[in-house]
Amino acid sequence: MRFKAALLHIAVIVFMLCSFDPVAARTVNLVGFGDSLMAGYQLPPGAGFPERLQAALKAKNIDVSITNAGVSGDTSSGGLARIDWSVPDGVDGVILELGANDALRGIAPEDTEKNLDKMISRLKERKINVFLVGIIAPPNMGKDYADRFNPIYKKLADKYQIPLYPFFLDGVALDPALKLEDGMHPNEKGVDVMVRNMEPMISQFIRMILDDKK
Repeated sequence: MRFKAALLHIAVIVFMLCSFDPVAARTVNLVGFGDSLMAGYQLPPGAGFPERLQAALKAKNIDVSITNAGVSGDTSSGGLARIDWSVPDGVDGVILELGANDALRGIAPEDTEKNLDKMISRLKERKINVFLVGIIAPPNMGKDYADRFNPIYKKLADKYQIPLYPFFLDGVALDPALKLEDGMHPNEKGVDVMVRNMEPMISQFIRMILDDKK
């Protein structure tokens, strides 16, 4: 009986070793690439969106590292100029959020679309997955501008078949209690709302990355 029990114990160990998936166990490396909304404008260290998202994911036992590559004031053209060196080799995925400053400055939506298109294309060429984050043009830019600007994110997501979160400030933009005094950037509570809203989709994004690596 002891011999049979020992054999059964060995069989269980062998099964566990064969079933172990080293890809699923490794850390997924992401980069949050964007402007001040991503950078954590006027927030204390560790309170920006990438850091808070990483903490939320790890709390759910998802092994992920998210580098904050947000630059305050950055436009889509600025992002295009730095995308190659800001996203190092070995990165699994990029959370791409740009366009807010383009809209604030009245930059032609067609130019914003072209810049984002080139960024996505370059990342895809490097076999880096992209999670696109949309922005909505401010009301003061007028209906014509909004009609040209707002659809570009879905168009690009459809073109490249990548996941899209339609509006980065969803749940925050219309609530003064969740923004800084400038009325534009999220405060710490606002960031937590953004993380809570987006976390399920980012979790799916990570699962997709792991599945592709198998």
